[in-house]
Amino acid sequence: MRSVKTEVDRESETKNASGGGRKAKRLWAVILAVLIVVAATYAFVGRTKEKGAQAAQSPATTRAIPVAAVAAKKGDMNVYINGLGLVTPLYTVTVKSRVDGQFMDVHFKEGQIVKKDDLLATIDPRPFQVQLSQAEGQMVHDEALLKNAQIDLDRYRTLWQQDSIPKQQLDTQVALVRQYEGSVKTDQAQIDNAKLQLVYCRICSPIDGRVGLRLVDPGNIIHATDTNGLIVITQLQPITVIFPIPEDNLPAVYAKLRAGDRMPVDAYDRSSKKKLASGQLQTVDNQIDPTTGTVRLKAVFENKDYSLFPNQFVNAKLLINVLRGTVLMPSAAIQRDSQGTSVYVVKPDGTVEIRLVSIAEVEGGNAAVGSGLAEGELVVVDGAERLREGTKVELKGQESGSRRQGAP
Repeated sequence: MRSVKTEVDRESETKNASGGGRKAKRLWAVILAVLIVVAATYAFVGRTKEKGAQAAQSPATTRAIPVAAVAAKKGDMNVYINGLGLVTPLYTVTVKSRVDGQFMDVHFKEGQIVKKDDLLATIDPRPFQVQLSQAEGQMVHDEALLKNAQIDLDRYRTLWQQDSIPKQQLDTQVALVRQYEGSVKTDQAQIDNAKLQLVYCRICSPIDGRVGLRLVDPGNIIHATDTNGLIVITQLQPITVIFPIPEDNLPAVYAKLRAGDRMPVDAYDRSSKKKLASGQLQTVDNQIDPTTGTVRLKAVFENKDYSLFPNQFVNAKLLINVLRGTVLMPSAAIQRDSQGTSVYVVKPDGTVEIRLVSIAEVEGGNAAVGSGLAEGELVVVDGAERLREGTKVELKGQESGSRRQGAP
C-alpha cells in the first residue's frame, strides 16, 4: 500500500511541477513583450524629439514661409495732433424786421449765396411815407413861424436901440425865435426818422453768406419784437473748425503761436480718409476744460469749394512738427512683446532676424524709426505670426522681385 501511494504522490508532484514551469514561462514571455514595447516606444519618442530638435536647429532645411516685406527708406514725416472738430461759421445772423408792417416781397431763393447789402425782402412802406409827409408839412409850418419871429426880432432890436420898447419885450422875442428853432430841429428829426423807417422797409443782408430756409411767408404782419426772424444767414467763406487737444500738447502749440509760426490744419471726413480742406490755426482758447483735460483750438479755412458745412463733424489734424531725413517703415511691421518693440528683418540669406527698434512717431500707417533699423533693410509686414528667429522665408509680391534685382 505504501508503495502504491508513493508512486501516486510522485506522479502528482511531477504534474504540479510541470504545470508551474509552464506558468512561469508564460509570465516571463509577457514581461519580455512588455519590455520590448516600452523600449520601442522610448526609441520612437527619442527619434521624434531628435528630429524636432534637428528641425528647430536647422530651419534652413524646412519649407520657406511666404511673407510680405517692405524696404525701410529715408524721408520726412509730418507729426500731427488730432482732434474731433466741429465746423463753426464766423458769423451767423438771424435777420429780423426793424419795423412793424406787412411782409410784402421776397427777393431771394432759399439756399442762395448772397453778398452784404443785397436786398432780401421788403415791408409795406406806405405808412412810413405818410409819416414822412406829415413831418415835412410840420417843418414847413414851423420854418414859416421861425422866419416871421426872426423878422420881428430884427425890428425889436432896432426899436430897443431907439429906446422905443422895453428890454423885456426884446428878450421875449429872442426866446420865441429860439423856441421856433427848436421846433424846426424836432421836425427835421421826425423827417429823418420817417426816412429811416422807409430804409428799414428794405431788408438787406448784413453779411456775405448762405441763406437758409424762409421762416415767414409773404403777406404776414411782422413786428420788430417778434422772437423768430425772417431767415438765417451763415457765413461759409471763410469758416472755422473748433477742436480740442490734450492739455499736454498745449505748451508746444502755444510756443509756436508766440513765435509767429504758421501752423497748418487739415480737415478730414469722419473716416479720416478723405481730405476736405486745408487751413491754419488761428487761436487757442483761454482756459482748459477741467472735466476732460483738453483745450479748444480754432482753425480758419477758406472753404472755396464749400466742402465744410456748419455744425459738421470733421477730424482735424494740426501739423506740430516735421521729422526730416528719418528712417521710415510701415507701422504694420511693428511687433510688441515683453522685451519691447521689434521687427522681423529679412537677411540676405533668406532668413529672418528679430531686431529691437525704437519708434519715434507713428503717423498715417508709417512709423519713424529712432534706432535699430537702417535704410534699405527689409521688414516683414505680413505673415510675421508664423516666424521665429532664423526662420527661412520666401518674399512675395513686388518686394521679392526688387530683392532679386538687388534693389533696396
